[in-house]
Amino acid sequence: MRLVSNEKRSPTAELGLLDATMIGMGAMIGAGIFVLTGLAAEISGPAAIIVFALNGVVTAFTGLSYAELAASIPKSGGGYAFVREIFDDFASFIMGWMLWFAYMIAGALYALGFAPNFIELLHVYDLTAAPGEVGAVIIPVLGIGVPPRFILAFVAVAGLVALNAASTAASGSAETVFTIIKVTILVVFVAFGFLSAGGGSETSFTFQNFDPLFTGGSGPFSILPAMGLTFIAFEGYDLITTVTEEVENPRENIPKAIFISLAATVVVYLLVVTVAIGTLGATELAAAGEAGIAEAATSFMPENVPIIQNGGALIVFGAVFSTITALNAVVIASSRVAFSMGREGQLLPSVGQIHHRFGTPFVAVLLSAVVMLGSVALPTTSAGNMSSLFFLLSFIIVNVAVIRLRRERPAMNRPYEMPFYPAPPLIGIALNLLLTGVLITYLLRTDRLAILLSVGWIALGGIAYLGLNRYRTPSDPAETDADGSATDSTMTPEGEA
Repeated sequence: MRLVSNEKRSPTAELGLLDATMIGMGAMIGAGIFVLTGLAAEISGPAAIIVFALNGVVTAFTGLSYAELAASIPKSGGGYAFVREIFDDFASFIMGWMLWFAYMIAGALYALGFAPNFIELLHVYDLTAAPGEVGAVIIPVLGIGVPPRFILAFVAVAGLVALNAASTAASGSAETVFTIIKVTILVVFVAFGFLSAGGGSETSFTFQNFDPLFTGGSGPFSILPAMGLTFIAFEGYDLITTVTEEVENPRENIPKAIFISLAATVVVYLLVVTVAIGTLGATELAAAGEAGIAEAATSFMPENVPIIQNGGALIVFGAVFSTITALNAVVIASSRVAFSMGREGQLLPSVGQIHHRFGTPFVAVLLSAVVMLGSVALPTTSAGNMSSLFFLLSFIIVNVAVIRLRRERPAMNRPYEMPFYPAPPLIGIALNLLLTGVLITYLLRTDRLAILLSVGWIALGGIAYLGLNRYRTPSDPAETDADGSATDSTMTPEGEA
């Protein structure tokens, strides 16, 4: 019957190397570079440039692990798929449960970030009032006032969900186009910033703003909490591995996409932060907060430019594209993690099916969207911190996974092998553990709600695992061996598909 064939279908490979790379860059170069630059400057002063550089280094070690695992296990689902291949049933479920929710939380934050940027863009062209002056929208019949940011967040999620549910190729192409646009905008920002060097005005670029590099009482030690709180800006390259089965020649293209997206993102971040601090100075950048990059652009970019108007408007335009591309990337990623879990029988079987007409994980996309929209109700700061914590934990587990796979399957086909093994995963584990400890310590002092929400979600996962196990039957895709590993894997003992 058609329904049975739908359950056994695999995703179609419709994404090329450029599309895969843009998914990673689209997620990493999201709202983070606009929002978190000011936060990093507030905590560590001009040393914010070191914060972003070191986070790039920390991320690179884990990126090597992702690249090797993705080339060896070409299955969609990202970190969940790797852990599912190596660890027992419960451990893999918790990994997928954390990643799924972390992606959906990130999506909710991007959707909420899209709203004020979009309203600000309309305000620039005098089409609406400023974001803080726009009143609630009254829903007919109910008479309830709803803040416009929730409505715009819903519209953004709904539109991207429709696109992703209908066509993987279309969502991948949209991600590519939007990411190229926003990167171009940031390149223009950087170019004008360096052109302002030596301009003689207070807002011209000067390296004197980096001297002294460390300000405040904590000195160099301020780098660690700043790294923990801004690490989420480097989360995104791992999204590439969630669509492995939808990428052409994944064993070769996935590692390439990871390295290209990481390298390009680090370069863009360092240039943007250098220009922002070099023009405004760390103190003014911190005071400007989320509007820091826009304020810096306004200070040195030309005014009264046709269509664009000024530098601030250009950055707002870039922020709109950044939040949309990041949102689209996590809609893709969260639905693929859910799809992979459903296919393995660790969520409802319908979640792991491919739509017979669209060829997309239709139910997984819709389910992820529903939870993503529900996450909008969470406190924004706590949700963001919770997401950062889950990503750090997942990166630790992925680094452990690559070591365990090397030991248990030494003869496995590995089209890409990381250099200097086992140093990269061991360093990755140590650095991610350090950042996790710093972040937890910081949250215990400043945001205990994030810790409680994290523990609560994992506890809910344990309950869900026990409940779903009661409904498993021997015919389910998740029929397992005695050691808890899945028997429906597409991998042979040598790792060949």
